[in-house]
Amino acid sequence: MSVEQKRARAHEVRLFKNGRNQAVLIPVEFQLPGVTALMHREGTRLVIEAVHETDLLALLATLEPNSEALAGGDSGGLPAWDVAL
Repeated sequence: MSVEQKRARAHEVRLFKNGRNQAVLIPVEFQLPGVTALMHREGTRLVIEAVHETDLLALLATLEPNSEALAGGDSGGLPAWDVAL
């Protein structure tokens, strides 16, 4: 996307103070999903990116199965300890 195309999509917004912080209201067409975001600078630009929150089950579903044997048993790892319950 060219600089001209980016500027055509840009919106002028007002900055204001919120305590010691500077704040900006994000227009509806730029709203991000979720409740957290990442912010960083790229030169003179301030970039705000959505944090894609994934629940544990969804994350585990993306992992490849592990073919390595667990420690203990006949895998040559440390022996299991007897635990008195």
